Amino acid sequence: MREFTLPDLGEGLEEAEIVAWYVNEGDHVVTDQPLLAVETDKAVVEIPSPSGGRIAHLHGAKGDIVKVGMPLVEFAEGAEQDTGTIVGELARGEHPPAAGRPSARPAGQEPQVFPAVRALARKLDVALELVEPTGPGGTITRADVERVARSVSQAGPAEPLRGLRRAMAQRMTTAHTEIVPATVTDEADIDDWRQGEDVTIRLVRAIAAACKAEPALNSWYHSARGERRLFERIDLGIAVDTEGGLIVPVLRNVAERGVSDLRAGLDRLRADAIARSIPPAELRGATITLSNFGMMGGRFASLVIVPPQAAIVGAGRISQRVVAHRGQPALRRTLPLSLTFDHRVVTGGEAARFLVALKSDLERIS
Repeated sequence: MREFTLPDLGEGLEEAEIVAWYVNEGDHVVTDQPLLAVETDKAVVEIPSPSGGRIAHLHGAKGDIVKVGMPLVEFAEGAEQDTGTIVGELARGEHPPAAGRPSARPAGQEPQVFPAVRALARKLDVALELVEPTGPGGTITRADVERVARSVSQAGPAEPLRGLRRAMAQRMTTAHTEIVPATVTDEADIDDWRQGEDVTIRLVRAIAAACKAEPALNSWYHSARGERRLFERIDLGIAVDTEGGLIVPVLRNVAERGVSDLRAGLDRLRADAIARSIPPAELRGATITLSNFGMMGGRFASLVIVPPQAAIVGAGRISQRVVAHRGQPALRRTLPLSLTFDHRVVTGGEAARFLVALKSDLERIS
């Protein structure tokens, strides 16, 4: 028997969920024939066969979580040699961020739990990491456990996080652990925009202008090596809200593209992201990210930066506000702006200059 394991899917991904099998035990397959589809935090990815031959055994069923390196398929004796198929290969020069490990409580701060209370928690099916201790010296009491049990009984059934949501939880834990975030905000007066202005494309072009004015924000930081890498090219991650969770495809080289080209590229990325058919290569390598959350609601936000990036721009809901205009108060349309940056490698001055350049470009009459 020859074993084929889950290959490295890139970007530091360590696991995937089986979505569908395309083959059955006993089938004969050829090299590069799709074997199965798996879901990662990025997209649904088809995994091709590394060789031809007869399938003797399949490991895992739909919905199973498979770690990288775990067996997927066993081929019968006589299978052809591996052709070197690689799924999700990292581009040269990219370095995946370290995978995070969620921790229920900080080390050294475990609450005290007496055996009788622990037994009660087991009986009521209460996870102790969900219980806030109120007893002396940080002790979890019976009342604490019973309080959580009452709350849980009023909620829906517990459901394990899968796919995008599972990966989002892990990535946000990593971001919270690694990054030192700080946020600055401002508002752009956009009342002079022409009617029907494409808000997202204006934001894309303004971010490109701001990166040119202050390159420190268009960068990666690798904390393990203590290295910062500034990028001349601007590859912009665009946060797309989907039914399954948030996907961030990358709009490449935005500073060198025209308006119609940017709009066509953005429409294609959004359609692919919603359909979960976006190629993995188009989800890697963002140098800075835009979250246009104002399309749904909200004005300002402290957003989450995904390592190794150093900044994310947020655009809030456009509304009419009384602002100073030509020395007089006036009711004008304004666009709230938030810039969250990694304060380990970006100074407050650099962030402020970036935000000034961003606002100035948005307030420019096109």
